[in-house]
Amino acid sequence: MRTTVRQRVVAIALLAALTAVGCGGAPSDTGEPSPSAAPSPEDTIATGLDAPWSIAFAAGSTLVSERDRGRIVEIVDGRPREVGRIEGVAARGEGGLLGIAVRDRELFAYFTTATDNRIVRMPLQGAPGSWSLGTARTILSGLPAASIHNGGRIAFGPDGMLFATVGDAGRPEDAQDPRAFGGKILRMTPDGARPADNPVPDSLVYSLGHRNAQGLAWGPDGALYASEFGQNTWDELNLIRAGANYGWPVVEGIGRREGFVDPLQQWATSAASPSGIAVVGADLLIANLRGERLRTVSLAAADTATERYRGTFGRLRDVVRAPDGSAWVLTNNTDGRGDPTPGDDRIVRVGGR
Repeated sequence: MRTTVRQRVVAIALLAALTAVGCGGAPSDTGEPSPSAAPSPEDTIATGLDAPWSIAFAAGSTLVSERDRGRIVEIVDGRPREVGRIEGVAARGEGGLLGIAVRDRELFAYFTTATDNRIVRMPLQGAPGSWSLGTARTILSGLPAASIHNGGRIAFGPDGMLFATVGDAGRPEDAQDPRAFGGKILRMTPDGARPADNPVPDSLVYSLGHRNAQGLAWGPDGALYASEFGQNTWDELNLIRAGANYGWPVVEGIGRREGFVDPLQQWATSAASPSGIAVVGADLLIANLRGERLRTVSLAAADTATERYRGTFGRLRDVVRAPDGSAWVLTNNTDGRGDPTPGDDRIVRVGGR
């Protein structure tokens, strides 16, 4: 039934989609609002991506990581052009080439090898339309890796530091061990060094008690938000504070337990599996995989949410704020768990303000 809906809605005009933005379904842990209309074809930024994971912008061009091929592609005339492949990527299960970020014409990448997860940086050579990758330099290695729960989102904060989400790699006890990297959000300099003002002495750990966080975004006031996969009951949106403990595996979702920080919101795992997040205007947008929807949380009322595009595009891996201020959504139907339609995977502009 989902494929039928998706095929029908892609022909509906953008005006219908924008009208639906203001009347999303009421927030609910288990509610299923009707799918909203898709943008018109001219709002498709790119097609033909293979298990894409992350979007980054470089000097006016769009770069995407492809998990299983271990390659970086650049979007040229709506299609992927290979920029380069990351040496050492060992794609298995949920692992492979994951998050990317760009700073000062350098590309940073988080990926799974045969033995660990690691972060490298490499120069972007050339110009938009003809980028290539220079020699990679590892800035952090030894992060736990497995076929599940690799985390993998990296992003530069307003302070210029690089943040990285690290999953528990199937070892939940590591999330509560301040000496282990598993189940953490890390903060480091662009060279992988420990900032002097990190909350844990002599450590990259910024926050702990995470199961598998995959989204990072900052509000206009500098507040850091993270999305997180729960186990069987609750997925989460968290407001991240330096040194705070978010409970996993002692608590999943809102536990009201002393010593642990509860999420701003929680959703049933069947309606969420939140991955990439982005702040666009006054809203926080959340891309959902299993839930196949784009969730919108107002930063002014973080306990409420609306939903759009349920079932329209299938699995959603990432959402980013584009240079023009609009929101771009990255689908993830070719990762082995989705139901691809012709043209998948794709990037779609869904509007912004």
